[in-house]
Amino acid sequence: MEEIPEIRYAKAGDVEIAYRVLGSGPLDLVWVPGLISNLDIEWEDHVKAPLYRRLAGFSRLITFDKRGMGLSDRSVGAPTLEDRMDDVRAVMDAVGSKRAAVLGHSEGGLMSALFAATYPERTAALILFGTFAKTTRAVGYPHGAELSEIRRIIDNGWGTGSSAEVFAHALKDHPRVRGHLARIERACGTPRSVNAICDSIVGSDLRAALPAISAPTLVIHTTDDRAVPIGNGQWLADHIDGARFVEMPGEHVLFDTDVFADEVESFLTGGPRVVTTDRVLSTVLFSDIVGSTEQASSLGDRRWRELLDQHDLLVRREVESFGGRLVKSTGDGVLACFDGPGRGVRCGQRLHRTLAQIGIDLRVGLHTGEIELRGDDIGGIGVHIAARVSSEAGAGEVLVSRTVTDLVAGSGIEFADRGEHELKGVPGSWQLYAVND
Repeated sequence: MEEIPEIRYAKAGDVEIAYRVLGSGPLDLVWVPGLISNLDIEWEDHVKAPLYRRLAGFSRLITFDKRGMGLSDRSVGAPTLEDRMDDVRAVMDAVGSKRAAVLGHSEGGLMSALFAATYPERTAALILFGTFAKTTRAVGYPHGAELSEIRRIIDNGWGTGSSAEVFAHALKDHPRVRGHLARIERACGTPRSVNAICDSIVGSDLRAALPAISAPTLVIHTTDDRAVPIGNGQWLADHIDGARFVEMPGEHVLFDTDVFADEVESFLTGGPRVVTTDRVLSTVLFSDIVGSTEQASSLGDRRWRELLDQHDLLVRREVESFGGRLVKSTGDGVLACFDGPGRGVRCGQRLHRTLAQIGIDLRVGLHTGEIELRGDDIGGIGVHIAARVSSEAGAGEVLVSRTVTDLVAGSGIEFADRGEHELKGVPGSWQLYAVND
């Protein structure tokens, strides 16, 4: 294996993502970094470099810098989880990886878990290390990450190695450790760019996506992690079907790399269960023509049919332009699905504007949840909920479930709270939000 393999770039849309490949093992392993990373400086890290070499001993290890960070394009604002999933796909495509184990560290665990739920056919296994489902505490989730402390460091001591206070507290006063972290901080990004990444995850809530994860899952957490307390890891393991939880000594970036690598190697080479791909996480969109019966009566059959044909053509064009799949027509509306909630929401907004130009008013509803793949069709509770959300929407309105708003945090999409609703045939009450134009 080459000591320091070369860095290449992959295209994720029009964003350049820096990546590096190490080793030539029988399985692909994608390392998704945490809040800060820089592919060059990592090779001087007394923890990260030996760990990479160790993991590359039994895998083809794929590492990269996320958009907004390190050697990848920096001027990308506050990227969403959906954007970052594209980074993983782009790098895998660039190296010809059809299916890989995905290992998400810290903040990178959010996008890794979402990737596993959305693309089960490309996820051989999922490993979550020092990560969380939600950054803030909530009813039923008494954990969260210490973002306020991290932000204080970013605002008041970034570039000086002060991140050691939360990432490697035991060695926070060690001059070599602090000096190395200072270089990493400066090489990763400015305080503004790192804060933008923090902004992008503040409202993220992955709890609703966890039941859709079908890949074999290992959750590892260090005992003395100050940045992401260990309760976060235990909660993830308890809420991902079949997940295994491992607690090991150490801190957020200060741990025994051999112990960690042994756990990962044992998990990945020990014969994981076969991944089923008939259930995936997806964003489901339903649209419905407002007043279709009245319009059909006033226009007559022939003109109404011509209008519906125009509607179908325009809807298919818009859905496909946002990377979605038009599943079927529902008579006076459509059912479509997307692999990212932000794309689904923006498609809903575009549909309103496009169809209004031919005199059609729509109501649109979206929900992100687990769906069942039934050949070319889809089904399951996620589809049922999206249909009910759509039925609650008014003319010209894009209405979404709370799950959608949680997953597009940091996207710039704004919502108005429409309160709690009882959805026919769906247990409990549901908080719904209208998308602001």
